[in-house]
This record gives sequence, C-alpha cells and structure tokens, in this order.
Amino acid sequence: MNEKIAVLMGGTSSERKISLMSGKAILSGLNEANINAYGVDTLNFPILNLKQKGFSKVFCALHGKGGEDGTLQALLNFLQVPYTGSGVMASSIAMDKIRTKLIWKGYNLPSARFVWCNRNKINTFLSKNVQHNICKLGLPLFIKPNCGGSSIGITKITEFNELSAALENAFKYDDNILVEECLNGTEYSIGILDDKVLPIIQIETSNQFYNFEAKYFSKQTKYFFSNNLNKNQKMKLTKLVLTAWKILGCTGYGRIDVMTDQNGFFHLLEINTSPGMTRTSLFPMAAKQAGISFSQLVTKILRLSN
Repeated sequence: MNEKIAVLMGGTSSERKISLMSGKAILSGLNEANINAYGVDTLNFPILNLKQKGFSKVFCALHGKGGEDGTLQALLNFLQVPYTGSGVMASSIAMDKIRTKLIWKGYNLPSARFVWCNRNKINTFLSKNVQHNICKLGLPLFIKPNCGGSSIGITKITEFNELSAALENAFKYDDNILVEECLNGTEYSIGILDDKVLPIIQIETSNQFYNFEAKYFSKQTKYFFSNNLNKNQKMKLTKLVLTAWKILGCTGYGRIDVMTDQNGFFHLLEINTSPGMTRTSLFPMAAKQAGISFSQLVTKILRLSN
C-alpha cells in the first residue's frame, strides 16, 4: 500500500481520550505493517483538507458524536475518500440506542425492555404515565444516554428515589435517555470482522456493572474465551448477532454486546460500529484469540474500507 492514510482520532466528543488511545494504537499497528499512515486529531485539522494534504484513505478511530454517528461518514462520502467501518445510515442508526432497539424489536429480535425519556417531554418529577411505565420495568434499572459509548453517563439504580439524580446525570450527555430493565445475567461481547464472528468474550466484573472504570482501569475485570456456553448456545448467539448486524446494514468491523436474562435467554444490548482499538480493547482481544495480531487486524480493517 503506497497510499497516504489518515488515522482520524481525538475529536470533541466525551470519548475524546479513548479515541486518542485507539488512534495511537492503530497508527502504531499500521506503521508496523509498513503502511504510510499518519495520526490526525480532528480537533485541530479541517477534514475538508484531507485530499489537499495528500490523504487517499481514512481509518476512523473517532468515538462518539461527530465521529461514529454518520456525520463524519457523510463528509467523507462527499469528499470521495474511502474510510473504514460502516456507512452513513448504519453508523447513524447504530449510534442511536433507541432507534437501534426499535428496529431490532421490529424484526422480533430480543432486547431489554426500556422506557424512552426526552428532556423536553418530561418534567423533573416525570409524568404519571412515564412513572407507571418505568415501575413496570422493576428494579434494578439502567439509566443511559441515548447516543454515547464507553458507559459514560450510565447509572445503575436499585431504588426509585435514585431515578431523578440518575436522569439528571444522563441528561448532561444527551436529550434522550433510556430507562432500561436490568437483565442480571452474563454479559458477552461479540466482535464481527468482515461479516464473520470472532471468538466470544464472556465478561465478569466486580464493579456494580461493566462501567467506564471496569472497562479501562479495573484490574478486577475478567474476560473468558472458555466461556460457559455449549455448542448449541454459541450457534444461537452467533446467528443472533449476525442477524442484528446485517439488519442495520453494518459493514467492515464492529462489536455487539449481549446479556442473558435469569432464564439464560440472550438479549441484545447495543452495537458499536467504532469499537475501542487499544491493544487491550475487547475487539483486538477477540481477534488475537482468533490468531490475528494487532497489526494484521488493523491492516485487514483498512483493506475492507470503501
């Protein structure tokens, strides 16, 4: 590859720090494969100048709003610069947890029940109708910003009197919030590379849930490939995530998170079209288990760009 590759990272979203970590790791992996790649922090670089600076292809390492929500993808389409990951529509929908869940629900795919709360449509104390619907979900509950990642702004509550503070925290990051039932089962992370499922990761954390601290800093978080699923369960899980992936029109690479309920049934949590790409992130971890080195992984992802 003699092309000049821009690894777009950083940006202005709440996930800027994680994006910089991913971008630097990707850049290192590409350079290790002798690919002519350069790190570009979009906070300081006008993307419209990519072609003027000689870049012919983009590796998107941006996380969060403006980077993986279809905005960047639309701009790169306009510039006619090929890029990694999913296209405009799939990126936009996948970033939107509520609309993703509604589409999955329309195809009868299992996902945790939730109540949609909009900042402009509820008051501080919530309407009686919203209160009733939330109460039907039971406890505990997860309060999640609609468009975001890395578990930023998410709170798990065990009492209804904690709801107001949890909503206030989530509304710092988004005008739309999910109040979602807690499944209390086992969590799995499934990476998808070129429409093929990577080894399934089972996650265990000593934290209240698999939150930001558990993902990036805790040494107590454990990951298992020799998980507790039998062959039939693995086949069902593989079929579920590939169906969920293709329904949204995702391409290239990404990750889907799944959790079981108390009866052991799988439920889709969310999808990530620009997963963390540090050398210790879940997606590279699964690829390594499949015998794909980090440098080989980022090179393959780049070759899948369109």
